[in-house]
Amino acid sequence: MAAAAGKARVVVVGGGVAGSLLAKTMQGHADVFLVDPKEYLEIPWAELRSMVEPSFAERSLIYHKDYLTDATIVTSSAVSITNDAVLTADGQSLPYDYLVIATGHAVTSPGSRAERIKEFQRDNGKIESSGSILIIGGGPTGVELAGEIVVDYPDKKVTLIHRGPRLVEFIGDKASKKTLDWLTSKKVDVLLQQSVDLGSLSDTEKVYKTSGGETISADCHFVCIGKPLSSSWLHDTILKESLDNKGRVMVEKDLRVKGYNNIFAIVGAYQARSSPGIYS
Repeated sequence: MAAAAGKARVVVVGGGVAGSLLAKTMQGHADVFLVDPKEYLEIPWAELRSMVEPSFAERSLIYHKDYLTDATIVTSSAVSITNDAVLTADGQSLPYDYLVIATGHAVTSPGSRAERIKEFQRDNGKIESSGSILIIGGGPTGVELAGEIVVDYPDKKVTLIHRGPRLVEFIGDKASKKTLDWLTSKKVDVLLQQSVDLGSLSDTEKVYKTSGGETISADCHFVCIGKPLSSSWLHDTILKESLDNKGRVMVEKDLRVKGYNNIFAIVGAYQARSSPGIYS
């Protein structure tokens, strides 16, 4: 794969919103390669709406080829990097002048757009066929899913369990209270400072025991807890010393990885400061 004459070769690893937008913006100005195990970009803020209305996914799952008309799409996972190349799971070696890491959080979405739509349809089938639903996790995902379900299916009994003292804890107390008030006004049962043993969950389980000793009956459940960063593939690479203890890539103000002039990280990156720092 020879680089286009006179153009720098830019390899972008990760086809989420950040990586895809960067690749789209740079195509035509550089010889761009997007490395992603999926054949599509998923608009993440439409995911939960697609679970209650699967047809919505037709608009929120966009083939990479439809917007990257002047770039090369490599449908594979990156497994390692060297000082001048990205190695992929299917055995390719992609030389780069500039590398951008945009792998974000670890997800297990299928590579095929059609299969992803089928996932939404299966989740919707679970919701429609269940009279009662347990949602585990009271962060933004769990709260939004509960909201989507009770708006579209007001007769479903929804229980949300969260181990923290309040919902969506990263926002202010007032916003957390408004969130709780809205959910309870829609008859969602919210259990705070309790958890469910994730290791004991199964698709056939209908009764769940909480850490507080309560018993919850539900026809199905959805786990909505935070996903780890997708940086484990960097542990044995030249960037192993560039990861902090949370797996974030440490960067400078301009998002260059510390110690490198031609490697950037734009998702799952952290700039350490005397203040809490900048996290993207």
